[in-house]
Amino acid sequence: MKKLVSTLAVATALSLAGIASAADGPVKIALVHGLSGSTFEAFSKQSHTGFKLGLEYATGGTMKINGHDIEIIEKDTQFKPDVARAVLAEAYGDDDVLIAVGGTSSGVTKGMLPIAEEYERILLVEPAVADSLTGPDSNRYVFKTSRNSSMDMQAQALALKPGPDLHVATLAEDYAFGKDGIAAFKKALEGSGATIVAEEYVPLKTTDFTAAAERMFAALKDKDGRKVILIYVAGGGDPMGKIKAMQPERYDIEISTGGHILPVLPTYKRVPGMEGAIYYYFENPDNPINDWLVEEHNKRFGSPPDFFTAGGMAAGLAVAKALQSTDDWDTESLIETMEGMSWDTPKGQMTFRPEDHQALQSMYHFKIKVDDAVDWAIPELVREIKAGEMEIPVGRNNQE
Repeated sequence: MKKLVSTLAVATALSLAGIASAADGPVKIALVHGLSGSTFEAFSKQSHTGFKLGLEYATGGTMKINGHDIEIIEKDTQFKPDVARAVLAEAYGDDDVLIAVGGTSSGVTKGMLPIAEEYERILLVEPAVADSLTGPDSNRYVFKTSRNSSMDMQAQALALKPGPDLHVATLAEDYAFGKDGIAAFKKALEGSGATIVAEEYVPLKTTDFTAAAERMFAALKDKDGRKVILIYVAGGGDPMGKIKAMQPERYDIEISTGGHILPVLPTYKRVPGMEGAIYYYFENPDNPINDWLVEEHNKRFGSPPDFFTAGGMAAGLAVAKALQSTDDWDTESLIETMEGMSWDTPKGQMTFRPEDHQALQSMYHFKIKVDDAVDWAIPELVREIKAGEMEIPVGRNNQE
């Protein structure tokens, strides 16, 4: 009992300290992402750029909210769950941040969720994707601006126009991102008559997809109707290119996958006309915030904003909206403010669903266009898929 009372006293003291520091000094926000040790570093860096641009846009360039300077503290998880937990605890405890934003890998981020509950501080998940991050193992302190696997896969299913003549084999990485994604895709196909004929899961960092591809070919080749290999891989290894080199077209098998960051899109030139769904491509959204982002990013960095830059900006705008909407910066007031909150982003309006704090948002159905004057394949917009068109499962009831 003494230990419990002591733990509660420490948590209360930390919470009150956070309120005091926010009242007396800068508002401290931690960006907790992997900045070393993985090919996913590029995702983290894009998120950081976008987050800072979001705060800049929301504050009119002052980087002040309600008269307080914004102090950003960056922490490197090194893409290791134990390091991620330690640096998040350090951010809440030693650095006394009000809100933390992270992480990049879904598997690493999952280990961060209990730390937010332990310190009773908000963790805003961006850009990790897995549905499980707002699932049963999550908690009321966790909000999520990044899309989730269900959005990826429901949009992908809509882009494929599923029906009884559609047969699909899936390829994904063997961890939370891949497993949640394929589970969501199968859920999205329910009732359509489409069938999943094979599921292949490969370890992270796989570079040889030959055996998996051969098994998918065997499962698909004798089917009547449309035959598709769906690739849902976030890392490297170029599965699309290597499977394409094995000539799936000899069995009338198509390849489909979601969009990706600009450095990867040149590889999509091998699949002109391919259709899929994408979270963001800078030419697709039509709104003032995206116009500003594209113009400023080109001006400052000599290139258009990328996939995760938009997500980082959405997170920055969400934090700014929450802090600007209440004078009480204690955790409970922020949770009350953010539940059900809508705000504008480069993708249009997002809304935090009160039940599980997932941000509902649009996705984009694309068709690959190849233009020799453009270095990458263009995921040309077919149509915007609105949040209301997707039945996104509620991961966790935060009212419990």
